Amino acid sequence: MRNICEQFEVELTEFNGEQDHVHLLINYPPKVQISKLVNSLKGVSSRKIRRSFPNVYYHWTNKTAGSLWSPSYFSGSVGGAPIDVLKQYIEQQSRPL
Repeated sequence: MRNICEQFEVELTEFNGEQDHVHLLINYPPKVQISKLVNSLKGVSSRKIRRSFPNVYYHWTNKTAGSLWSPSYFSGSVGGAPIDVLKQYIEQQSRPL
């Protein structure tokens, strides 16, 4: 995740999640299109997980193959919230498998 963020000139501040989703706290410049960043994060991480864990069951399906990630995502802006509060929230989540 961190390498992809660096390619987009995005700072990955915090990363955590639960069994069925992940949380990323990022700091990004206005030129970054969140949809393209998320698409890249999902694509690269899916390929790496498939290589490392070939027997993983993929729940999301499309016409060609199963997908690790849902086609949807949630993005929220937290420009006014203190970073420490956001970090604490993400740190309290369980680590993704």
